[in-house]
Amino acid sequence: MQERKLSSIWSIVSMNGFLPLRRQPLFLINTLTSPFSFLFFLAIVGAVSNHDFIPYGVAGGMVLTVLSIGTSLQSDMTHYKADLKFQEMVVASPVRAGTYVTGMALSELVFSLPGMTVFTVLSLFYAHYVFLGGLVVVASLVLVWIFASALGFTLATYLADVRETFMISPIISIFLTVVPPVYYPITALPRWLWPVAYLAPTTWAADLVQGAMGIKPITLIEGVTDGLVLVFAAALLFVIAWKKAQWRET
Repeated sequence: MQERKLSSIWSIVSMNGFLPLRRQPLFLINTLTSPFSFLFFLAIVGAVSNHDFIPYGVAGGMVLTVLSIGTSLQSDMTHYKADLKFQEMVVASPVRAGTYVTGMALSELVFSLPGMTVFTVLSLFYAHYVFLGGLVVVASLVLVWIFASALGFTLATYLADVRETFMISPIISIFLTVVPPVYYPITALPRWLWPVAYLAPTTWAADLVQGAMGIKPITLIEGVTDGLVLVFAAALLFVIAWKKAQWRET
């Protein structure tokens, strides 16, 4: 049984991850555009204001690259469900919903690996890593991946057309990557916006990654709080996906 699950996951990863990249390598460039556009903007702002925001941009690039998995997962699963009717075939097969989602989420991770590789190399120049800090960064990004994948899957099961993702994705992007201090310190925001920013799990993720990279000071209590909020957000979205996602047609 376990071998069958792993085989199914690998088939989905190959179908939606490695095969598209082999046929169209330009997909890799697309995954780098959003994170690096923010980084370019921060470089310009830093040059004008005489502040170095690049380290924050590198940390934010890591978070955004992993978070974009949710947006891509939402679009791909909606396409497979509405256009190709692939989800109906999966439902009729022995493959369970968890196996399908795991394979799709891992396939999206394949697209993000080149961007994560670039940002990891950049972090070696701009961050002040210690071994524990590196582990914290990896754990934080894994939790963001779980959160983003659960969110993307849940939304995809409710969308009837791929075009509807074009309406949802910008709203999610604003709430999770524009207002929250993912690419900049939260102190750059007006105080009255702080409660709004802290509603987004990405604020806590970015704060933990920035602290673990040595970009900003962070206390043990702040780090533990950031981690607990991330765990709670990932667990909450996982439960919502498990309970509320419309896997089968009603």
